[in-house]
Amino acid sequence: MGLFNRKAAPTTAAPAAPAGQVTLEDGNTYTISRVVDVLGDSCPRPQLMTKKALNEAASGAVIEVKVDNPTSMEALPTIMAAVNGTHLGTIKADFYWRVFVRKN
Repeated sequence: MGLFNRKAAPTTAAPAAPAGQVTLEDGNTYTISRVVDVLGDSCPRPQLMTKKALNEAASGAVIEVKVDNPTSMEALPTIMAAVNGTHLGTIKADFYWRVFVRKN
């Protein structure tokens, strides 16, 4: 049970199919294997959820992290070496950033 006797939200599971493709500034097109939506969350949750997604991903998998917290957006590329990942690029959307990372 969750807060105030409501059912807890299900834990995030890897999607059965790829979440789409993206072409980044370097001209390369990547297939997104998972999307981590941490909109509305502040540090350290976006970093922890990204780390969890990378741990569960196969080598070479590309993960999109949707984040609207500027501090978290800036921290994600810097933690990649510690979480066995590579920052591929960041795209500014209307009200959030799309951060793309790949598992090494």
